[in-house]
Amino acid sequence: MKKIVLIVMDGLGDRPNHVLHGKTALQAAYRPNLNYLASMGINGMMHPIKPGIRSGSDTSHLSLLGYDPEKVYTGRGPFEALGIGLEVMPGDVAFRANFATVDSNDVVIDRRADRISQGTDLLASSLNMEIEGYSFKVKEGVEHRAALVIHGPGLSSEVTDSDPHEVGKKVNTVRGTDESGTRTAELVNRFLESAKKILASHPVNEKRVKDGLKPANQLLLRGAGKAPDLEPFGKKYSMKGACIAGIPMITGLCNMIGMEIIRVKGATGRTDTNYEGKISALIRALKTNDFVILNFKGTDVAGHDGDPLLKKSVIERVDRAISPLKDLLEDTVFAITGDHSTPCSMKDHSGDHVPILFATSGNLRDRVRHFDEISCMDGALEINSINVMDYLLQLSERSDKYGA
Repeated sequence: MKKIVLIVMDGLGDRPNHVLHGKTALQAAYRPNLNYLASMGINGMMHPIKPGIRSGSDTSHLSLLGYDPEKVYTGRGPFEALGIGLEVMPGDVAFRANFATVDSNDVVIDRRADRISQGTDLLASSLNMEIEGYSFKVKEGVEHRAALVIHGPGLSSEVTDSDPHEVGKKVNTVRGTDESGTRTAELVNRFLESAKKILASHPVNEKRVKDGLKPANQLLLRGAGKAPDLEPFGKKYSMKGACIAGIPMITGLCNMIGMEIIRVKGATGRTDTNYEGKISALIRALKTNDFVILNFKGTDVAGHDGDPLLKKSVIERVDRAISPLKDLLEDTVFAITGDHSTPCSMKDHSGDHVPILFATSGNLRDRVRHFDEISCMDGALEINSINVMDYLLQLSERSDKYGA
């Protein structure tokens, strides 16, 4: 049996961009190693979740790992919270959060507070409080990101976001989406009012204003959820798995299913991540694990920023970093894809399908020689993300036969 590696270039897919003379960032990038792996295997297009769905990174990663999000997904919050080190107990409700800048009328000026990266630990700790016996715990993540966990009886994740998801809009009042969420929504709104007062006079923000920076004076909440009951990865696949990622949501998800979380110095979850360090860690991890998933977040960051030149640069850095993997094809099955498309022209996720390659020695090969959105349309495969693990298992000679 062969080892398995799944490399996810977050938000990889794109659309033609005039800045790149009508090419996508992937087409425009110098990518000899990705092209080599494509030439050594079977290629095609993958629909995240299913055709036309604008998936999030949480639901698409669940699906890529073979967990049907339509059956198990309860919200991204628990993954984010676990990934940054917050404890999430049964019955707790967790949210993703952003430190943001709002004006005196609660209108969002900057959803990321100038991408604040210093002092967020102090801001987060100041927001830990208790309201009517319910515990509110906040912890900082990468840059402006954070998570909130609420502990107490009778909580519901059936509540709306406070995050309006757009600059220029007022912070939303949280509401229950059904009767069970009403009480939780009331508690969250009280917490946000208290948080706003605390952040307004916090020394970190006073210094930011003095230095000409935007204050992180509100916490925007989204993705409420309870921890889902997921079958452990080892039990599901009879494999030992590991995860290498720079963002809490991915490490939180993988931690939840019992994977080893491998920390890499300089793995930031940004475009300046330690590309070579991640690949070196992957190669080491294969000595003690059957399966390794590795996430590169920079392609998604560049897509959300609407910067096709940056996205092209990130792809080229990934391509250089993966060069050593070409020597492992004899004993390893590689899949490389995106979890969704984040076109620079949209600055958000689209419902487009994304290119995918499966490469290993002794594998059937199609005629694709370039790894990009257009070339891979001529490949042998068109699959949904939920089937990626099935394909990896059969290529690695680990799958069970269906039928007699």
